Amino acid sequence: MRHRRIIASALAGTAVCALAGQALAQTAVDGQAPPQDVAAEEASPEILVLGSRIPRVQAEGPAPVTTITSEDILRNGYQSVPDVLRAITQNGGETQSQQSFSGADFTPGAQQVDLRGLGPNHTLVLVNGRRIADFPLPFGGNSNFTDISNIPVGLIERVEVLSGSASAIYGSDAISGVVNFQLKSKPDGTRIDYRAGFTEHGGGSSQRLSLTTGWETGGFHGVVGVELLDQRPLWAYQRRLQDSSADSPTTDYPIARRNFLRTDEDNDYLDPGAAVCASLASLNGGTTYYASRPGYGYDIANDEYVDGRYCGSNEAIGYGTTISQRRAASLYGSMGYNLSDKAELFVDVQASYSRLRLFRDVLDWQYVTPDGNEEGTFFNPNMPANLTFSGDQLDNWYRLFTPEEMGGLDKGMTRNRSFTYNITPGIRGKLGDGAWGYEVTYNHAEYSSKIDFPQVVIGKSNDFFLGPQIGEENGYPAFDADIARLYKPLTPAEYASITAISTYRPKTWVNNFSATINSTELFQLPAGPVGFAAVAEVGDQGYEINPDPLALTQYYVGLIDSDGKGTRQHWGAGGELRVPAFEFLQLSGAGRYDHYSFAGNGFGKFTYNLGAELRPMKSLLIRGAYGTGFRAPDLHYVFKGPGNTHTGGTDYYGCGQVGEDIGDCQFDDVDFIARQNGNRRLRPETSTSINAGLVFQPSRNFDFSADYFRVKMKNQVLNMRIDTILRDEASCRPGAGGAAPEADPTTPTCMDAIARVQRYAGGALAGEIQSVSINPINIAEETTDGIDIAAHLRLPTAGIGTFALAASYTYVLNHTMRQYPGDPVIDKLAFDSGYYIPRDKGTASLTWDLGRFSTTLNGQRLSKLPNYAEEGYIKASYLFNLSAQVDLNDRIRLSGTVNNLFDQNPIKDRTYSGYPYYDTSWFDGVGRSFYLQLTYKMGGAKL
Repeated sequence: MRHRRIIASALAGTAVCALAGQALAQTAVDGQAPPQDVAAEEASPEILVLGSRIPRVQAEGPAPVTTITSEDILRNGYQSVPDVLRAITQNGGETQSQQSFSGADFTPGAQQVDLRGLGPNHTLVLVNGRRIADFPLPFGGNSNFTDISNIPVGLIERVEVLSGSASAIYGSDAISGVVNFQLKSKPDGTRIDYRAGFTEHGGGSSQRLSLTTGWETGGFHGVVGVELLDQRPLWAYQRRLQDSSADSPTTDYPIARRNFLRTDEDNDYLDPGAAVCASLASLNGGTTYYASRPGYGYDIANDEYVDGRYCGSNEAIGYGTTISQRRAASLYGSMGYNLSDKAELFVDVQASYSRLRLFRDVLDWQYVTPDGNEEGTFFNPNMPANLTFSGDQLDNWYRLFTPEEMGGLDKGMTRNRSFTYNITPGIRGKLGDGAWGYEVTYNHAEYSSKIDFPQVVIGKSNDFFLGPQIGEENGYPAFDADIARLYKPLTPAEYASITAISTYRPKTWVNNFSATINSTELFQLPAGPVGFAAVAEVGDQGYEINPDPLALTQYYVGLIDSDGKGTRQHWGAGGELRVPAFEFLQLSGAGRYDHYSFAGNGFGKFTYNLGAELRPMKSLLIRGAYGTGFRAPDLHYVFKGPGNTHTGGTDYYGCGQVGEDIGDCQFDDVDFIARQNGNRRLRPETSTSINAGLVFQPSRNFDFSADYFRVKMKNQVLNMRIDTILRDEASCRPGAGGAAPEADPTTPTCMDAIARVQRYAGGALAGEIQSVSINPINIAEETTDGIDIAAHLRLPTAGIGTFALAASYTYVLNHTMRQYPGDPVIDKLAFDSGYYIPRDKGTASLTWDLGRFSTTLNGQRLSKLPNYAEEGYIKASYLFNLSAQVDLNDRIRLSGTVNNLFDQNPIKDRTYSGYPYYDTSWFDGVGRSFYLQLTYKMGGAKL
């Protein structure tokens, strides 16, 4: 009865609990014994499999499900939920890490999962089978997504992954798949886990304390869990591979950061003199010096380019955080009361509070006009006319602030205090003679944050450095600016006087009322009973960014943000059948209709799934599934208000015009504005998905599975990738000297790219990028297909324990997209596509189990990726973790883990000119880490 109660708890709202045991197609991330054979399974109780609402005997269904248990998490050295999902081979998309510059700007502290590389917003994330609120700020400033970093890894019982379209079961969002985090739900005494971690090269130490307990008294039962986390920061300067611009692999000598820079109207550097830089030598920890950059200065007398001189520092580039500081507390409770043997009241509650601090970069300043022009040029009568070619006395000042001026790096931290909670009360039980099960729930989830980050105030900083405007000269604002002011270090009080803390208070929420009914025996056929399930849902969801009002105006240097606020209503209804056509063939089907309304618009969508399971023998399963899916438009894509975001990129057209290679081009890292707006006429994205494969298990000690997958999306909402726009623009415009463009300028992509890029028409920045316009539209198509393989081998021995080998591998055959009808198809796996996703990923583990002692070696392989210059690939990478567990007695366990066993650095990319000189989506510079965990169990089963 207790087992069935656990099963029923998963029937809430939009999802079901996944495997109670390990599926035959379980991913090879553990070294445990393989699942039981089919004969043993047929004698087991009914369970619910992720991707279905009908209880069943077999643990596997028509589509493969990957399961990772809490023991797998411990044995394989995964220290966080992002670690767990990074090891899943189906998770092949490019996401943001803790040191991602884009993540720090748009979604500080959040991390994502991206099944099949179709984007984080196309993977449905559930906790205990129920939807949770999105992160309250959009991914990349564009789309909504679920943050997985706040899910407490120490309270997880198992993680289940179903890849492929599953909208007929779960509704919107499940285009590329579903990830369900099942938290601990079974009373089993009291368990305390304390984990301490540290890194070999310093920084990034952590502590985690988890406690779970449960009870069952009369009709009242429950499980409660608490997790406390203290993660210390790891600073970039604490790692030699990224503590200086001298680490750049693209230059033979260090190119110092430009802390103090003056240029003329042609952006040629104006020499401050060695003495001026010497007076600044104490800044940046005593590393500021008289620096040069070849070819960036201009000698008027000899009419030639020379070294450009400025005051800078090699080490000033390493002030960011590689690992964010995070202090978090999570609480989970699952409680119920039996009204009778056929009815139970229950409530599930999960809440988390975290205080996160990260450092993206020091702030900078340049002159910005009141109307937002960031050209930075002004007329300065104090500038000698003979310094510039034109003699127009046009000046440009640029400033990066230093830790000494700030009063310490703490003054530059971005802070995110977030609170999430999810509460689900309901009733469940059996009807009549127990042949029918039901569940009725109401689910409310919220995610709210208070995000603070420092900004330079335009008016205050212009007045501080330049003084009052004295008029105009030649169309430029004029300032009687003392040049010495640029090169004078600020006191912390002066720095504080020109900066301010910008505060955002974003929030998201979701409400859902759900009723589910199912039966394993709707009626009887000669081959067995027909299973049936039905669900009806109604609810709403919403978000509001609540930005700093000043951030929506021309108030901060480099920031004009966009607001966003909106809600939508939803209802849906669906049904599912499982039909035993023959003893060896089982068919399944599901259909669902969903309707959304927002902003005066509404649309409905019907989706369906079809599946088949053929068992010609007990040890062999041949399976296949076809499904349709859809995703309602992201709320922020719809309701995003007009606004600008300060961004940057490579001006490929500019580099081509001056004949310089990418990576050593003066336009390889330029700043400009991204102009954004929402689209309230967006329609849903649609998809089709195919899975076909087999599972072979000739014995308890060996199983093998191979599955083909294919997902095709249409009407994809796309906010143009800025890098792609700039590459397209460069190929569509005439080349240097008026040479013919590489691409046909009359194609839809060319015309669109050229129209989106606005360049300065005159002045010192004539021809350079001023802004790039990006808008969401239903236009793109994307298709990916490939093969998933998994195998488990268990070798019991006499006297030397049991060996278990597990392996999983995903190989992507194709991943293509077409942006507009009539455009050429883009191969997203090609090195010059503008995308950085792997063709294949693999994970394997080897466990040696001696009873009270066991050890596991886990290895992960990531295939070659495009290099930074997109002219080839970098080689494949490998990462190994080693763990060991020893049971000191039946109640105490000591575990140890070494992550990154061989202290591997990120793969060297000799074209990677952008700091930190490697792709932070896939690599980090943490190095070898060590973790010790002590587990103590009181009551319940033995460890």
